[in-house]
Amino acid sequence: MTFVKKYKIGTRGSPLALAQSAEACRRLLEAHPGLFKPEDFEIVVIKTTGDQIQDRALSEAGGKGLFVKEIEEALASGAIDFAVHSMKDMETKLPDGLVIDCILPREDARDAFISATGCGLADLPAGALVGTSSLRRQAQILNRRPDLKVGIFRGLVETRLRKLAEGQADATLLAYAGLKRLGKADVITELLSPEDMLPAVAQGAIGIERRESDELTAALLAPINDSVSASRIACERAMLAVLDGSCRTPIAGYAEQVGDNEIHFRASILSPDGVSRFDASGRGPMAQAEILGKKVGQELRSRAGEDILSFRI
Repeated sequence: MTFVKKYKIGTRGSPLALAQSAEACRRLLEAHPGLFKPEDFEIVVIKTTGDQIQDRALSEAGGKGLFVKEIEEALASGAIDFAVHSMKDMETKLPDGLVIDCILPREDARDAFISATGCGLADLPAGALVGTSSLRRQAQILNRRPDLKVGIFRGLVETRLRKLAEGQADATLLAYAGLKRLGKADVITELLSPEDMLPAVAQGAIGIERRESDELTAALLAPINDSVSASRIACERAMLAVLDGSCRTPIAGYAEQVGDNEIHFRASILSPDGVSRFDASGRGPMAQAEILGKKVGQELRSRAGEDILSFRI
């Protein structure tokens, strides 16, 4: 197929979002050698409602969809050709006419623990304050260490690190993938295994959203879609959809490739205070990743019962 146009790429304006868009452009140039020059891909920064809210948790402001609403409006209107997203920011139901069928190779999904004193999570003294805006992290910390305190920590990666350095908290947690993409992995005190801190659904994954009717862009993106990463993300998001999950609910889920053609999936739902926790897991063919995700989600819903409604704030 011949590509005869330049492309406008929508993204948030944070350093991490720009790094992710740059990665998408690099992969496109490599996938279509000789067809494009770097200037054929124009980065269009779109300020979202979520970027403007820094004084409270997103769960109080309307949810993680606030990070993509304006970008999706620009995409639907034709102002941009496609959008680059952190997949963990995406609601499970997309607006009519938009699709995500391109997932870049997933980065390490683990959470990174960063403390002001250099001690690990297990060694924090009782009463220490951990700053995080994530209900998932808050609930898992309190489930593991009910003697700790948690407080809201909003802002870009650089802002949160500055707040930690200023003593506004004793420790914080950030996605390892984001720190790696920003070249800031050296600030990490401890990498938490999935057993110690089950990651957020789709953490570490970059997705590209396009108009469903745009076949030219579909052909452009197809070569950079990573099928294994896409299956893992489909599994996790299918579970989230069954639970009707959002950032108002402490939900975690992590799918891993096992062997050549299988997937192993673990998921949890917790109460915000960490007191209640329900876990479920399963294993199945990679080709049935979405089915596996739905099955695990249904199992979690069954185990939590009516309690699941009280896990939303």
